Amino acid sequence: MVSLDRENLATAAPDHLTASRDGAADTTPARVPAMFAPWPDRLRHAALVLLTAGLVLAALAGFGELPVLHAVVAFACIVGAALVPWRLHDSMAASDEAPNLNPVEAPVVGAVVSGMSDPAVLLDRAGRVIHLNAAAAQLAPALRKQEPAQFALRTPEIIAALREAIATAEPRRVTFVDHAPVERWMEVVITPVGVPTAFGGKDYCMLMTFHDQTPLRRIEEMRADFVANASHELRTPLAALSGFIDTLQGPARDDPKARERFLGIMHAQATRMARLIDDLLSLSRVELSAHVRPDTLIDIVPLIRQVIDGLEPLARERQVAIEADLQDTPATVAGDREELLRLFENLVENGLKYGASGGRVIVTLAAGQSPEGAPEWQAKIRDFGPGIPPEHLPRLTERFYRVDAGDSRAQGGTGLGLALVKHILNRHRGRLVIESVAGEGATFTAAFPRPRPVSTASS
Repeated sequence: MVSLDRENLATAAPDHLTASRDGAADTTPARVPAMFAPWPDRLRHAALVLLTAGLVLAALAGFGELPVLHAVVAFACIVGAALVPWRLHDSMAASDEAPNLNPVEAPVVGAVVSGMSDPAVLLDRAGRVIHLNAAAAQLAPALRKQEPAQFALRTPEIIAALREAIATAEPRRVTFVDHAPVERWMEVVITPVGVPTAFGGKDYCMLMTFHDQTPLRRIEEMRADFVANASHELRTPLAALSGFIDTLQGPARDDPKARERFLGIMHAQATRMARLIDDLLSLSRVELSAHVRPDTLIDIVPLIRQVIDGLEPLARERQVAIEADLQDTPATVAGDREELLRLFENLVENGLKYGASGGRVIVTLAAGQSPEGAPEWQAKIRDFGPGIPPEHLPRLTERFYRVDAGDSRAQGGTGLGLALVKHILNRHRGRLVIESVAGEGATFTAAFPRPRPVSTASS
């Protein structure tokens, strides 16, 4: 007996081996014509049967033992009898090899759910999790496959909506507030999805998606607060003007001293209202063009000097000395001249008003780097006033936010100065840094990215 190694056996033996009762395989190759060798076993056997039957029928028809028409009909019957079992066997084998899964458990369905940007969970009619994406797992870490979603989603609104969707096979939408770890408004949409069954019927699974409504809610709250604050700030000087007008038309009609004093107050209130409207319009214009970055190169050194010169009368009135430490070389940024003037005016004026008790304000400009290491120009306005309590620092750039509302109105502030500064810096791709120590004053840093130098090709 000649022994064959595995490589030789694989080469010499055909596709099929005959197994004995004890499990040993018979390595004797079957002798088949070379033209049938590449064919599957059952198709090869069918071909041999058809070949033999064809030869026999041809011989019978040739010797006149069988009419030609009968021979053709008989051959067709033999063909059907030989090939149909082969096709049935292949279809049954394919069905046996296919995974016996619910259609919604197929990998392609899981891939679709995983590809959704919002948190998404696919449930069966019993509420068990079939698929979930990474966003859903992060939102609700307790969700587990093949476990009821009610165990992980303990929000009563979600559970009630899910039960209704399962019972009625109709979409449900519910909004709830998630208080941990931070307050978030979430909208859950439960959509029944029809799934064909193995018996030709139709079943439903539930696609649950989560949508974070927090940014929209906060924008709505900011809009409502803005309208309320703007109305209040405008109503106050209007009420003062209306009251003094009535007084001048009535009891103080013939009182020159009262008329002079009231007219001065009315002028101050009208100026305050005009500045408030001006700030509102400026803020609106900056917000509308926030996505458009200015591309005009501007030297901010003369701009800062112009602002300081323009605020000298206010500094003398408040008995505050402005100390400027500015470089002689240009400090160029890509910006809008009018917006930059407004920015530096608001920052220096803010130091003169609220840091007047310190007696001086220092304005410096120097080259620096951002936290990411990018080169930038840093304009610092430092006062030596009472400073700002740390709990107020994160909210200073909100519209109409004031540390001391009474003092702010007495100083002629509108509550929009720092909000306008922030939006101007955002449009210029800059940043605002506010630092303060109680009793030692505050420092406002406006940082602008330095434009990249234009490379010139050498001739």
